[in-house]
Amino acid sequence: MTLTLNEARDLLLARKAELTELSEISESDRATVTLDQQSVGRLSRMDAIQRQAMAQANDRQRARELQRIDGALQRIKEDEYGFCLECGEDIPEARLRVDPAALYCVSCAKLFG
Repeated sequence: MTLTLNEARDLLLARKAELTELSEISESDRATVTLDQQSVGRLSRMDAIQRQAMAQANDRQRARELQRIDGALQRIKEDEYGFCLECGEDIPEARLRVDPAALYCVSCAKLFG
């Protein structure tokens, strides 16, 4: 079964919505950890700082994926979707089904990706 541009767009938009929702949910985890020695012990504050760092790292990763998704949506608009950015060959359909925002064919992904 061939992946159509509409199906690819739907997959990309669904993933974008999911990432945006996850970012909104984790917003409080990324907030600055306040120093309140009265209510939070040293270990609890260290745990909070670690949770904050992990939430911030996850948010940066989501932001990178959102950029890839926006790029793929732009390539769909420009009729460039499904072609390797490096060599110009078709990206295999199976690869696009797994990662609709894929930039490279399998060969180039091994080198650049």
